[in-house]
Amino acid sequence: MTSTANDVALSRFSLEDFAEQDRMAAWRDLYGRLVLRADLAPLQDHSLHADVTVRMLPGLSITSAIMSAFRYERGAEQLADGNDGLVLVMGSHDAMMVQHGREVTWSAGDALLVSSADPVAMVCPAPAKILCLHVPRPALAPLVSSVDSSVMQPIARSTEALKLLVSYVGALQEDYALATPQLRHHVASHVHDLIAVALGATRDAAALAHGRGVRAARLRAIKADIIDHLNHGNLTVAAVARRHAVTPRQVQRMFEDDGTTFSQFVLGRRLARAHRLLVNPRYADRPVSAVAFEVGFGDVSYFNRTFRRQYGAPPSDVRESARSGPINGTPSRTREGHLIGAPARRDGVRPPE
Repeated sequence: MTSTANDVALSRFSLEDFAEQDRMAAWRDLYGRLVLRADLAPLQDHSLHADVTVRMLPGLSITSAIMSAFRYERGAEQLADGNDGLVLVMGSHDAMMVQHGREVTWSAGDALLVSSADPVAMVCPAPAKILCLHVPRPALAPLVSSVDSSVMQPIARSTEALKLLVSYVGALQEDYALATPQLRHHVASHVHDLIAVALGATRDAAALAHGRGVRAARLRAIKADIIDHLNHGNLTVAAVARRHAVTPRQVQRMFEDDGTTFSQFVLGRRLARAHRLLVNPRYADRPVSAVAFEVGFGDVSYFNRTFRRQYGAPPSDVRESARSGPINGTPSRTREGHLIGAPARRDGVRPPE
């Protein structure tokens, strides 16, 4: 099944959609030879299972798969398709890859760059989650000292740029991260940057990447961290900075460049969470003060003032409206607590969190 919107396409392939007797042929012929342009086969004594999602953007294709143990081979016959792109492969289980006369076994969570222009074989001996990032060679070549030298060089999962890359790509599985064509181009560029830094970018490219892709990925990770700790009364810029090994001023600058401040983001997310609790019937008997404390406010009066300023009604009225009919109280300002994917104030586009 494939859906397309402007210059992004989303495809899903699942063997669950086929009758059991047709699954092997679908796996080998439809997905392997037609989609992957490769020979694909399950390993003996393993049940056959595959659920694959492919998201295609300008200059980037993201494949996320949950697959049974398999063997993948792209040989001379498949190379005739002319694809000379590069693929960064990551998996949740140890696997083995052969290319350029080298055999590399890499551990779960590590990454390996392979070339689609040369014969390659991969064996994954157990069921695993696989993530593949397909990028055009011209997109990486200017950013990396030597693309060819980077092929078949494992990248340890502990590499900071790789961790940021995996986190950033994980956020892209949601449509909010791809809301506009311009944003999709930004996202692809950020992924190129992060791959380049993980591989070993040139000095100039690394400086550029740290100002684009790495910065966007780090901000997204910081925002996710804040959301996870909203109910902590000691949620401070210093505490967040320590967890991400940066300075408090660096955190503040990232939010300023995003068109807001650390305090405004925290306040907005706390208010948004409080609003969701207040209009949820499951929490109808919980006092407003308890809701305020649960989302991290230490002062109920301050909570009431800021909630009314944000939603145009006091918390008790919003709750009562939810009980009696349509919910009143919509954000009067969107500055605090950006929704993920909302535009920045500075240039109308900002990378996803």
